[in-house]
Amino acid sequence: MSNKILAVDTATENCSVALLMGDEVISRCEYAPREHTTKILPMVDEVLAQGGITLNQLDALAYGRGPGSFTGVRIGIGIAQGLAFGADLPMIGVSTLAAMAQGTYRLHQAEHVMTAIDARMDEVYWGQYIRQADGDWLVHGEEQVIKPELLVGQIETLNARWFTAGTGWESYAEVLAQLPTEVVKGSVLYPESADMVHLAKFALARGEVVAAESASPVYLRDTVTWKKLPGRE
Repeated sequence: MSNKILAVDTATENCSVALLMGDEVISRCEYAPREHTTKILPMVDEVLAQGGITLNQLDALAYGRGPGSFTGVRIGIGIAQGLAFGADLPMIGVSTLAAMAQGTYRLHQAEHVMTAIDARMDEVYWGQYIRQADGDWLVHGEEQVIKPELLVGQIETLNARWFTAGTGWESYAEVLAQLPTEVVKGSVLYPESADMVHLAKFALARGEVVAAESASPVYLRDTVTWKKLPGRE
């Protein structure tokens, strides 16, 4: 049976929606900082109309779980939860970093990808991914938020060419150029829902779904957010 999965993402400056129907992907994507709340739902309506289905006919609803902008991640999850509640759909959280790895494969056929999103505060959200034979991705090490200079001594030298993805490579180009591995510049700067639905189908097959009320973000910097709250140490 063909999967029908809708994905929404507002975790970065990009705003995107994608509908997976079997092997077909219908998507909308726009660079739209600070306009996510006005653009995302019309995009949802457009892809569903083009696919000729309703929310109730979907198997699951995927969302960009982060890392990314705190506000952007919350907006995306809130909208996805509202849609999922209304149609009684299970939800799938997809890493924005892993989505960029898939995007780099889609554009460059890259099977080893280093992703870095500028996290401000002189840090990057970081992940390394290796494409598997079935098309899924394996994270090498773990996703983390880290100062770029600390990565230089932490990265293993692997016998592979690694493609880059994400805004962190531009923001910290001089430091990341010192990484002890062969790096090829990719063209993906932001995650897209068109790549999230690809990852979501593997998660769905593994049963990695949650009820709408349990959908949660992955900030990678939870302790910083906590400390900003009044009265928290």
